[in-house]
Amino acid sequence: MNKNTSADLLAQSEVQMRKGMLVYCVLLLLKDGKVYTSELIRALHQAELIVVEGTLYPLLNRLAKDGLLAYEWQESEQGPPRKYYWLTDDGKQLLDDLKKAYRKLHASVAILEKELKV
Repeated sequence: MNKNTSADLLAQSEVQMRKGMLVYCVLLLLKDGKVYTSELIRALHQAELIVVEGTLYPLLNRLAKDGLLAYEWQESEQGPPRKYYWLTDDGKQLLDDLKKAYRKLHASVAILEKELKV
């Protein structure tokens, strides 16, 4: 495999891993209650899960449409009303299920790394 192909594959793999973890990370950020969208973006940036609004808003809308998130508009002293999101009971259940799935996958990779001494 040449270096360009290897670098491309690495970049594509990182993008896919981030996409795969984004729902889990968003649900984690919402587990303690209402959160404003810009706070979600800031937290994802701080965790080096760089997300642009064009990625996050459709995801939040889909999760709300699927009944996993609820939201409300709140007036803001600093401009237009703000949309706050939180987990529904179904969202909390999905978070628990994703947490178990993540831990299982992480453990599986750890087993392989240990066996292969990576």
